[in-house]
Amino acid sequence: MKIALIGCGEVGHCYARAWTAAGHTLVGICELRADAEMDARAQAAGAALHTEPGAWMAEADVVVSAVYGYNAAEVAQQAFPHMRDGAVYADFTTASAANMQAAASAAKQWPVAFMDVAIMGAIALLAEKTPLLCAGDGAQVVTTLGESAGAPVRIIDGKPGDAVRLKLLRSVMTKGMESLAVECMVAAERMSLRASLYEVLADIDRTPLTAFMDSFVRSHVLHAPRRLAEVREARDQLHEAGLEPLVLNGVEQLFDRTTRGIQAARANGQADIPDSVEARLAWLTTLAGQP
Repeated sequence: MKIALIGCGEVGHCYARAWTAAGHTLVGICELRADAEMDARAQAAGAALHTEPGAWMAEADVVVSAVYGYNAAEVAQQAFPHMRDGAVYADFTTASAANMQAAASAAKQWPVAFMDVAIMGAIALLAEKTPLLCAGDGAQVVTTLGESAGAPVRIIDGKPGDAVRLKLLRSVMTKGMESLAVECMVAAERMSLRASLYEVLADIDRTPLTAFMDSFVRSHVLHAPRRLAEVREARDQLHEAGLEPLVLNGVEQLFDRTTRGIQAARANGQADIPDSVEARLAWLTTLAGQP
């Protein structure tokens, strides 16, 4: 496969090496940096170095963007006019969903397929084998590219922007869990209870994560007031241990908001929310814009 690469920083350089090793051809690299290091990267890839998109891209089967997310949409629109009919534009950037959608919309003015490619992990850890989540057109080309580098590729049934949305939603979950784990483990260590904490959390290991999340959503609507009191007791315990909770303060705010919502619903005779994830998420969504 013939590839035009826009951006040869950490991400672009990583994939350039992997794809050339897999037998693909880099027809050119577009990079604003024109220093000795960048010249060496281009030479190693057997590619010409360019400072802007241009006619040299017409030879490529796929144009891969690995620039900074804030200017990804602008770079994409500069590239589209130079791409051949039927080529694929694969956006590997960290652009926002809105920018992905803007670029995908612009691509429709040209006979170009657009794919939103979210890198689901840290390149510094897994390099080119980092899993890829993709939404848009050009699935076969992007799957071939990713798998030839050793990366698991998942194409979702969605539109450009959905892959990066899912990546950030995953971050809400994982970064939230990370923060809670740090706060809880530090407290357990301070209280000399870490080994025992592992034991009392063992039941969680036996429940699939998605089922665990669903059960939280369903029960939260019923038990938020009682759990709010427990959160406050836990906060007081951390204070007694000489610790200042940060994550738990946010947890308290969320439980407090839900409790106020439950109280208002009961006052209006609307507290009977069907016991399903969908119904209870719909109700919780009505609270989500409140302080």
